Amino acid sequence: MYLVSACLAGVNCRYDGSNTLNKKVAQLVQEGKAIAICPEVIAGLNTPRACCEMVKDQEGHKKIVSTEGEDFTKEFIDVAIKTLEIIKVLGIKKAILQSRSPSCGYGRIYDGTFNGTLKKGNGLVVELLIENGIKIYTENELERI
Repeated sequence: MYLVSACLAGVNCRYDGSNTLNKKVAQLVQEGKAIAICPEVIAGLNTPRACCEMVKDQEGHKKIVSTEGEDFTKEFIDVAIKTLEIIKVLGIKKAILQSRSPSCGYGRIYDGTFNGTLKKGNGLVVELLIENGIKIYTENELERI
């Protein structure tokens, strides 16, 4: 069983109200081999919502901020914890998550400048899942599954 980003399964839950449908991921959900969630929606954020990226404050702490400068760090930390709880309850050990996202991104995420530049790093959900032994894949790594 996999946990997958709902946007990859075709759910219109991205910040801009769209999805990033991946037919293989959607098929896993349809076959009952995956559970689709959107961490931001679980956090209570609206769809559509402000675009957010990860930045570091002056003390070097990670923060999730919107293009308008609004701080969503608490919501993203809370949803990382909720996502981990869901995975533990369901006994899931693997996740396929949307790349580049400040919550679900794995390996490379947007750099906080809101200009499409990527940097090395993981989203907050991914960091917590990795710390708890969950194997992470992005939609670009499905051939490895």
